[in-house]
Amino acid sequence: MNVQFKKGVLDLCVLAMLNDSDRYGYELASTLSEIIMISDGTVYPLLRKLASDGLVASYLQESQSGPPRKYYSLTAMGKIRLAELLDDWNNFTASVNKIVGGKSV
Repeated sequence: MNVQFKKGVLDLCVLAMLNDSDRYGYELASTLSEIIMISDGTVYPLLRKLASDGLVASYLQESQSGPPRKYYSLTAMGKIRLAELLDDWNNFTASVNKIVGGKSV
């Protein structure tokens, strides 16, 4: 998959995943890397940025299989930003689909 496509959609993907439920960093990174093939190291700087922007909050929770895990949750601002990004995404993909539609090479 094109690297630029991935970079442009990671915020949306992480916020959407956190809208479903709180998740810890490794869980987010693993799921994303399986679905859109990114490196685990890509997610952590993004989480720090989202946290500094006030879109996600973090907390520690004890783990049964090792040290406490840092979980991330969506803030009220994060929910607003997610709605904006989803609207942008839907408009963008609809526009692109009008051009490329079902074309194949």
